[in-house]
Amino acid sequence: MSEGSAVAEVVASQLEKLLQAGHYDGAKLLLQPVQPVDAAEAIGTLPRTLQALAFRLLPKDEAIEVYEYLEPAVQQSLLERLRSGEVLELVEEMSPDDRVRLFDELPAKVVRRLLAELSPVERRVTAQLLGYEAETAGRLMTTEFIDLKEFHSAAQALEIVRRRARDTETIYSLYVTDASRHLTGMLSLRDLVTADPEVRLGDVMTRDVVHVSTDADQEAVARVIQRYDFLAVPVVDREDRLVGIVTVDDVIDVIQQEATRDLYAAGALQAGDEDDYFQSNLFTVARRRVVWLLVLLLANSGTSAVIASQQQVLSQVVVLAAFIPLLIGTGGNVGAQSSTVVIRGLSTQRIQSLGLGRAIWREALAGLLLGLLMMLVVLPWAAHVSGSWVVAGACAISLVAITTLAATAGAALPLLFNRLGLDPALMSAPFIATATDVAGVFIYLQTASWLLGKLGHG
Repeated sequence: MSEGSAVAEVVASQLEKLLQAGHYDGAKLLLQPVQPVDAAEAIGTLPRTLQALAFRLLPKDEAIEVYEYLEPAVQQSLLERLRSGEVLELVEEMSPDDRVRLFDELPAKVVRRLLAELSPVERRVTAQLLGYEAETAGRLMTTEFIDLKEFHSAAQALEIVRRRARDTETIYSLYVTDASRHLTGMLSLRDLVTADPEVRLGDVMTRDVVHVSTDADQEAVARVIQRYDFLAVPVVDREDRLVGIVTVDDVIDVIQQEATRDLYAAGALQAGDEDDYFQSNLFTVARRRVVWLLVLLLANSGTSAVIASQQQVLSQVVVLAAFIPLLIGTGGNVGAQSSTVVIRGLSTQRIQSLGLGRAIWREALAGLLLGLLMMLVVLPWAAHVSGSWVVAGACAISLVAITTLAATAGAALPLLFNRLGLDPALMSAPFIATATDVAGVFIYLQTASWLLGKLGHG
């Protein structure tokens, strides 16, 4: 357990006891020194009947920040329990990007009502962000940033920063725009503080500014911030006008969301809302998982069909059946390893530097080498178990062929999905394992049939 989670757990336990006893002043004092993120976690673990009560004990300024850290389900629950005036004040004071994320979780009817009650400025900003596609920089960004002009002196710029700092998401990155709001440069707060008070910003700013467009995918935005170690990245529209910034804290949420989604896809699961998976009822959990399992069940029927079609060779040498689990299990494991490294390489964009063709060829050779190494162990063992070098040979040859095929498929199929514009994680380990099962059984039994026909059983 992390230190922050431990603090939240202790606070939640003490807070619940104080609230149940009616010691509200004590609860206020308990919450005062607690960091907003820990307070949010503590309130989120309280029984629903106490959440709104605990939230009302927070000072107004702190309540806004705590609310932004709450899980979406807790945010919605509080909206239902707070008075309409409290709700409006809360939503009005939220950061635009956090407000939009909240609206994405709320029913459309509630969103329309809250939008209508916002001030004209906040309504316009919120409607603007909601107008962008989901999971893009435009939907993720905040419009609370400081923009300066080239003709400002460092002293003038510092005064603007002091005046607007409280209403801005971050002040560590400052952006310079022209009269038409086109992004012309940027400088850090450190550059501004250390500059001569009389120098113009146009003389000290960086003109080559890394930025993203409003329609950039949120994963691409995360990679930009990671690559350049930014605290924030500016977002421009189609006319290169500065319209917002994406901050590193929002990017961390994106990375967690995308990683969870990829893990679910790799396990052949429908992600749904990953945050509420463990709070969902069993029927919802089963519904999310049964679809892909049924698909895999149908695909696995191909293995049964292949075995049924080879009854003649199996009836002649029954011991052949003993090695089927070993072969298809090994093939599935090799394919899963290859798909994992390729999907990870696509996610980090490391695989592009190698080249897609070379990546597939590299995995195919790795599968071949793995098969040859394992064959050294399997060949004598299979001969000992079966009492037949012909069966052992079929097993060994098939093992090499299956591992090579599995590694090639594990690398190629995610790359194919990516080229088609689909999520490569969908070509998950269970799918590749199923495909190699069918192919592996066919290769093994065909090889055994050929060897038995050529060399005889003995």
